[in-house]
Amino acid sequence: MSVADRIEPVRLPSWARVSEKRAAHIARVTALLDRWASQLGLPPDEARSWHDVGVWHDALRDAPEDELRGLVGNRQMPAGVLHGPAAARRLEEHGERRADVLEAVRWHTVGHPGWAKLGRALFMADYLEPGRNFMRADRAFLATIVPSDFDGAFRQVVRTRLEWTLREGNAIFPETVELWNSVR
Repeated sequence: MSVADRIEPVRLPSWARVSEKRAAHIARVTALLDRWASQLGLPPDEARSWHDVGVWHDALRDAPEDELRGLVGNRQMPAGVLHGPAAARRLEEHGERRADVLEAVRWHTVGHPGWAKLGRALFMADYLEPGRNFMRADRAFLATIVPSDFDGAFRQVVRTRLEWTLREGNAIFPETVELWNSVR
């Protein structure tokens, strides 16, 4: 049995719109964040924030585009990145007030240069979770060094994600460029 097979399901909010496959991804991201929080010896409140962003980051990933656009109020934003801002909006509507949690969820797909450790941890966990099928050995190695070299692992994740985006010919968001410039 692999580590990915032993991950406990997480309790998603009632407003979540996710498939079983997405729920499994969310559980793996949350488990990775929980592991890092423990290895880093984070205080309970901070560890709770790490857990929460893992659970909430993709809570609306499988919602219809019209629903996401209605929450975000942006007709120009590419559909694939709407779920973060929409989830942050929904969290605010349900009383979430931790600014770092909201910003981590809001920007987890494209990155944000103003992030502290929480947003950076989510950005890495979303990419490094063990259920993804690409660059398994490289990503597993990076996941193991996060507690001992957080900034170095983060820099490499940003670099790798940016290189992939360029190679695929996808749009690069200004926030992603600013994030890269802040860590290189």
